[in-house]
Amino acid sequence: MIWIAATSAFWLGILTSISPCPLATNIAAISFIGRKAGEKSHVLKSGFLYALGRTLAYVAFGVVIIAGLLESGEASRFLQKYMNEILGPILIFLGLILLGWIGSGASFSIGSKKLQEKATGGGAIWALPIGALFALSFCPVSAGLFFGGLIPLALKHQSSLMLPLVYGLGTALPVVVFAVLLAFGSNYVGKAFDRLTQIEIWIRRFAGTVFILVGIYYCLTHIYGLSA
Repeated sequence: MIWIAATSAFWLGILTSISPCPLATNIAAISFIGRKAGEKSHVLKSGFLYALGRTLAYVAFGVVIIAGLLESGEASRFLQKYMNEILGPILIFLGLILLGWIGSGASFSIGSKKLQEKATGGGAIWALPIGALFALSFCPVSAGLFFGGLIPLALKHQSSLMLPLVYGLGTALPVVVFAVLLAFGSNYVGKAFDRLTQIEIWIRRFAGTVFILVGIYYCLTHIYGLSA
């Protein structure tokens, strides 16, 4: 059902947002958003513009990839026939990435340092392009969750718009939360950072284990034909 797919896409977005590399960019974004912590409207506006920029980037990127694959008749037929068989190994692969057993600290960023430096002295509107740039700065975990998790899920449900949108909102959620904390109670931000750092590794370990177990189940039932 589509609501289950939407929940899964949102959860993938949250996992992406608290993974080490995206978490680092989100912390940088929070620092940028909070540079005028005394101005509540500025902080809130910056937080939501950052979330909008991040979400729009994922939606645009997802629409191009998913719509292109769905328009290809051969690709569509292949996915409809073999999606369940492919999903098992993909989930196991994602689980191994989340557990830190494969992948390195390498990352790919299209962000411009000059743009970020210019944005530091600008108004809240600069949070929009910063969000888009940070969204497309991929590392092994975020790339795995986007290309290996969201894209197959969106293809399976033929959703080139809604699921990338929900995923983008999930990736932006921590920044929105911290923007609200900065606006209405900046003394809580440090505590929230500490708490997030403490639970992040356990969330990833739990999610990685679940992904591997579900992936094994899909492999056994759809590849090897074993009944549940």
